[in-house]
Amino acid sequence: MSPAVGAVDVQYADSGRARAGLVVGDELTFDTVVAEHVADIARTAPYEPGALYRRELPCITAVLEFGPPLELLVIDGYATLDPDGRPGLGAHAAEAFRLPVIGVAKTPFRGATHAAEVVRGGGSRPLYVTTAGGVDLAEAAQMVSAMAGPHRIPAALARVDRLARGREQPELRMR
Repeated sequence: MSPAVGAVDVQYADSGRARAGLVVGDELTFDTVVAEHVADIARTAPYEPGALYRRELPCITAVLEFGPPLELLVIDGYATLDPDGRPGLGAHAAEAFRLPVIGVAKTPFRGATHAAEVVRGGGSRPLYVTTAGGVDLAEAAQMVSAMAGPHRIPAALARVDRLARGREQPELRMR
């Protein structure tokens, strides 16, 4: 059986509620999506500057409970925040879930000079790739470059964003 890889995202409402989305693929490029899940979270921790993970990890935990065991997790954001390895959401997720994590951010983060820049879809604006949990940065950048989808944002990350925002509902996929 191929490895199960997951892409997650979380969206917050002003009411303190949140929705987490999960897209599961059976290969590193997410060419074939085998499952999609959402979890609605009734109450989240308040946003704490410098401690986003405290708010995000319970939401990600909730949606991961619906999916299969994963061998790799892709997050929307940074895994590490600087060349010295200051932990970002991805590093905290790697530790919490004991998984390798690839962070894919859409905007530069001051201090994240170590992030690999990946340009996709014929555009000029890069994505910023970081890793935690034992993933080689060069391999992660190649994987993000090869992910399914013709646009700047890989299709799995765009899809999980729409699921988390409630713009689309999960499609039942069975294999």
